[in-house]
Amino acid sequence: MKRIEWNRLDVDARLAVLARPARGQSAETRAAVERLLAQVRAQGDAALRELTRRFDRCDLASLRVSEAEFEAAEKALSAELKMAINEAKARIELFHRASAPQPVSLETAPGVHCERILRPIGRVGLYVPAGGVPLPSTALMLGVPAAIAGSPTVVLCTPPRVDGGCDETVLYAARLCGIREVFKIGGAQAIAAMAYGTESVPRCDKLFGPGNVWVTEAKLQVSADPDGAAVDMPAGPSEVLVIADAQADPAFVAADLLAQAEHGVDSQAILVTPSEDLIEAVAGCLAVQRLRVSRADVAGEALEHGCLIRVDSLDEAIAVSNAYAPEHLIINTAEPRAMLDAIVNAGSIFLGPWSPESVGDYCSGTNHVLPTYGAARAWSGLSVASFQKQMTVQELSADGLRSIGPCAVTLATAERLDAHASAVSLRLQSLEDAA
Repeated sequence: MKRIEWNRLDVDARLAVLARPARGQSAETRAAVERLLAQVRAQGDAALRELTRRFDRCDLASLRVSEAEFEAAEKALSAELKMAINEAKARIELFHRASAPQPVSLETAPGVHCERILRPIGRVGLYVPAGGVPLPSTALMLGVPAAIAGSPTVVLCTPPRVDGGCDETVLYAARLCGIREVFKIGGAQAIAAMAYGTESVPRCDKLFGPGNVWVTEAKLQVSADPDGAAVDMPAGPSEVLVIADAQADPAFVAADLLAQAEHGVDSQAILVTPSEDLIEAVAGCLAVQRLRVSRADVAGEALEHGCLIRVDSLDEAIAVSNAYAPEHLIINTAEPRAMLDAIVNAGSIFLGPWSPESVGDYCSGTNHVLPTYGAARAWSGLSVASFQKQMTVQELSADGLRSIGPCAVTLATAERLDAHASAVSLRLQSLEDAA
């Protein structure tokens, strides 16, 4: 990892240190995804089967996961693993129910009743990638809030294996969330199927979930198409920033950086600390711990562009973190909660030495689908609200219109929108004539 003395850098050099890797897809990728989307729109299931043969190297008798496959998946898992998935689901549900938006109803003036009412998005599409590792946690993070929101149609796509089956843990987690429409489709073709619909796959209003560059590009394209679908949030490589002081256990800090690095070669791992001794100790721990992980090559490549940044104070560390706006922020200091009010840009925050980012990925209860690539400056992580529409309602009595109508007329006249003013003044005149 690169070692950085923050206060020896000028403004441009600091920006360069915090810059993410280039996100722009190649022109070839954009064009290939555009062709793929068009193929699925034109040919439907036939295109999905052909693309599955090409990319996943398997022929599917049915794109949809059968009830027998759900049952076989449940039988294939150990009791311990099923218990862990059940426990994680319960905590995720507990947190998401408690933090779900609530209806609002009040009078803003006598006779003026205003409400906010909630409606689920009608048809949502969830994408759970494979990438060589099972991701039941992603199925839970998407499926639980969708169920709480009450979306009537929930579709889940996940890539098939060469044998034509899907990962058993993903199927078990999906079934646990009440999802029955699960399809063995991966990559950009899955996004196309859910955005536009096919003979088998229902067309969805909004799409959720992470994926590779092809999936990301497909989500960008369908969200820009008026005939496509909305998407959850901007996506990029996963990232963690750790703020630590001299009291932090270097083994813990190294483990947190390594946990993020093993996601992929473009993952971002950054330590910001006033302690030079901690930087030395963390570097040593990383060298040892990396040799113990199965994805050592992936983690090692990611760590090559990671940073160990020394600052003069913890206040300066907070400033660096807010400028970076990390997906995950770990504050491993003697008094982590004392720093919380100063944090303004982060997807999810982990306080203290006993709060590794891994628990948020799996089972603390918060959601692990979070804004990356600096989007935490303006975006929030996935929640029940992501699967809902919030509509406002107003109902005025005659006295209510008498009370606030003149205000509306004055403002409409100032904006020179005469018809707006007339829609109110006609009613006011009618009330006056009837008095």
